[in-house]
Amino acid sequence: MALSFRYLRLYGYDILLGSIAAFYVFMAPYTKVEESFNVQAMHDILYHRHHFDKYDHLEFPGVVPRSFIGSLLVSILASPFVILGNLLQLPKIYSLYSVRLVLGFLVLSTLRSFQVQIQKKFGSQVEAFFVILTALQFHLLFYCTRPLPNVLAFALVNLAYGYWLGQRYYAALTSLVVATLIFRCDMLLLIAPLGLLLLLNGTISLRKAIASCAIASVLAIGLTSVVDSVLWRRFLWPELEVFWFNSVLNRSSEWGTHSFHWYFTSALPRCLLCAYPLILVGFILERRVRQYVIPVLAFVLLYSKLPHKELRFIIVSVPIFNLSAAVAASRIYNNRKKRYWRVAYISLLGLFLISLGCTAIMLFASHENYPSGHALKALHRLGHPLNNSEETWVHIDTFSAMNGISRFCEGPKPWRYCKEEGIPLSEFQQRNFTYLLSEHPWIDGYDCLLSIKGFSRIGGHIGFPPVLLLEKVPKVFIHGNHKNAEISSRAWPGC
Repeated sequence: MALSFRYLRLYGYDILLGSIAAFYVFMAPYTKVEESFNVQAMHDILYHRHHFDKYDHLEFPGVVPRSFIGSLLVSILASPFVILGNLLQLPKIYSLYSVRLVLGFLVLSTLRSFQVQIQKKFGSQVEAFFVILTALQFHLLFYCTRPLPNVLAFALVNLAYGYWLGQRYYAALTSLVVATLIFRCDMLLLIAPLGLLLLLNGTISLRKAIASCAIASVLAIGLTSVVDSVLWRRFLWPELEVFWFNSVLNRSSEWGTHSFHWYFTSALPRCLLCAYPLILVGFILERRVRQYVIPVLAFVLLYSKLPHKELRFIIVSVPIFNLSAAVAASRIYNNRKKRYWRVAYISLLGLFLISLGCTAIMLFASHENYPSGHALKALHRLGHPLNNSEETWVHIDTFSAMNGISRFCEGPKPWRYCKEEGIPLSEFQQRNFTYLLSEHPWIDGYDCLLSIKGFSRIGGHIGFPPVLLLEKVPKVFIHGNHKNAEISSRAWPGC
């Protein structure tokens, strides 16, 4: 009993955050187009291994090349679970669970190093509120299992934050350098204000900082250039090409733009929830937290200059903002019995409840936001061929490939898949596909067998009490070849 209590005291926070992250994985296991490279790379490393000709990126390279380093590390750690799943003849979707859970473990392990330093520097109560705030927010624990370059960089940034609080400044800078050169070149926007602050405070030597960062740079560039040049079949440093594409050519704006204030008026409020109004309170009340908030705030401001904006670009700022908010929450809690602070304490509890409700809504919305993943699962269940000797060909259109389908979702033989792009709708009836997964409800030569609804927007019922509703519309349609007698003989839900 005493051993169990000691275990919970040491790892209780980790179990809480890890359990929530794992729950999110099982509720929304599929992936989007921005995760495509890493999730396909993990699949190919695990299933094709040294048969590089079969790797997905050679057929669908994407807009810019990305590094295999993170995918390789996650795949190695997940391989025992994947091998076990193969021995038990489990569907490949369980391998997707495995790689996402391993990735989440890596990110939360590095977050723990930051959390430990919070406890040492600010006390166990601030640490507790940091965990509470993190648990009540949806995005950090959802994103920590998503195979994005931003998330792979996030693991190293968490390490840097831990080193920073622990006054291991050169280790913090080298961690950020590695994250920048291998995973996300935009982490340069975080290194710059942090390094400048450390220099101005006199906590680091410019000469020693340059030397340590130079060594880390040589090792990082050497590693990524060797590994990725082999797998991409040409000499390259992936993040250099990403930097050229996004920053020099400014091509990222082709994927949409937002106003300068979008991170502060939309992304961060949705991500931080109850912590958002508390950041300023912590910044004002606790002098020690300011030195950590200022460089991260500068990072978000610098990033705001780039027209193309997404929440994942600044997800690395969340732990520091949560620290400031946790300091504020701890101060409010300590003074809760005082007259004026009592109102603040009641408001704090109300913010916690609101955050919990918002997180639940976001989770349900995310569950419905991968319609093609649900569509392929339904097709495997309802359309499995009776004669396994004949191949069953499924064409996956671009929209479906971008909204929930990866190679981990594929079934065993006789299922075969094609993602050929640019086929005119009129040409499908000349092709010998058995099924089509498409965003179009009508295609000549095929019967619409089933439609899958996906998340559209959050609506509301005006009245008392107000009710928020998830509005769903048909997103993906499953079509069957009307010449196929087996398909015609089955009972389908219809569109």
